[in-house]
Amino acid sequence: MSKNLWGIDPIPFVGTDDVREGLGFHYYQADRQVAGKSMKDWLRFAVAYWHSFDQRLVDPFGDGTAQRPYDAITDPMELALAKVDYAFDFYQTLGAPFFCFHDRDIAPEGDTLRESNANLDRVVDRIEQRQHETGMKLLWNTSNLFNSPRFLKGAATSPSAKVFAYAAGQLKHSLEIAKRLGAENYVFWGGREGYENLWNTDLKRERDHQARFFHMAVDYAHEIGLDAQFLIEPKPKEPTTHQYDFDAATAMEFLRAYDLDKDFKLNLEGNHANLAGHTFQHEVRSARIAGMLGSLDANQGDKLIGWDIDEFPSDLYETTAVMWEVLAAGGIGPRGGLNFDAKPRRSSFTAEDLFRAHIVGMDAYAAGLMVAAKMHEDGFIEGILKDRYASFDAGFGAEVDRGAGTLASLEAEVLDTPAQELVNSLGSDHLESLKATINNYMIKALAE
Repeated sequence: MSKNLWGIDPIPFVGTDDVREGLGFHYYQADRQVAGKSMKDWLRFAVAYWHSFDQRLVDPFGDGTAQRPYDAITDPMELALAKVDYAFDFYQTLGAPFFCFHDRDIAPEGDTLRESNANLDRVVDRIEQRQHETGMKLLWNTSNLFNSPRFLKGAATSPSAKVFAYAAGQLKHSLEIAKRLGAENYVFWGGREGYENLWNTDLKRERDHQARFFHMAVDYAHEIGLDAQFLIEPKPKEPTTHQYDFDAATAMEFLRAYDLDKDFKLNLEGNHANLAGHTFQHEVRSARIAGMLGSLDANQGDKLIGWDIDEFPSDLYETTAVMWEVLAAGGIGPRGGLNFDAKPRRSSFTAEDLFRAHIVGMDAYAAGLMVAAKMHEDGFIEGILKDRYASFDAGFGAEVDRGAGTLASLEAEVLDTPAQELVNSLGSDHLESLKATINNYMIKALAE
């Protein structure tokens, strides 16, 4: 493949002899075998259409700075169609096998839903054609039910039945597109599904409406034969004061309460985890142990900034922690992947920077996979967990795990136990040593 519309050669693997980052992968090798599978099968990288091809690198205090090769095109539909060609050339040049989009990312909106659907179908025709030509797959698509002023008070949770109906109609067509393009998942992100003030909010009614919205989606997917995993993407705040899918635990409680947990899993994002006061690993672990891990949005936040900045992931400690959970789960959900819901910094405005940012993210997760695989191979964390909870593997501790212990039987075991003996039974966690050993694994695994 020669230089494409972007004027950039396909991104090669260059190794680590030169430590300077360039237009080449230092760790990501698509076919390299790690823990019994190729890197591309473990990681399943996807490019986010909205940030990569629509986002102008604006921030709350400044205009867009992005320079893109299609900037001279002014007609909205002509631009939308051209972006498809640029996008697919980008995917192939980068070597990412999947892409993701919102419906309103890819086509201009009309005055009515019918007009918007017609515009969308024209662009989907081009996407379908390029899929057939390239073999690119759709990791997931979704509906943008948050940008338009009609959704200023929510979509599925709007106090207006008319707006609720519009959102349902928009979702219907989006699900039809998911079937047409072979989406492996379908994501629901409730960007405006929350409240700004409880005094004017019927919390139960809004949650009931949101659940009904999801049930209608499940019903319609069955009706049209859409075989995609439905995913909820939690986020605690921004733009609402409180969003209903606050974090993984809250989202899972909602799904169980409304009998949706058999049809939905979670799409988790690193920056959203931080906004909820959690690490990304915490959110992935919470979903994993509940059997609700569906897919991941790969980005990170700035720990010094209190909003969702969607930075490309580069923190190897975080990517190692996330990939340790993925390896423990045997994969990223039934059909999930790592979608780069991220954008370059505003000062990284060239088209080349868009490639460089994705390379950094792909290398960071490939490196995290390598380190996590080595830790699993050695059983390092597994050994620590086994030792820490060993008292529940025998004697009265094992009875507790079997559900056989009672308050009376447990009281009898400790009634005359001195206080210091109880403290001594805990043992030291040697946390500093644990962290140092993880650092050493990172150094060793990436040097091999």
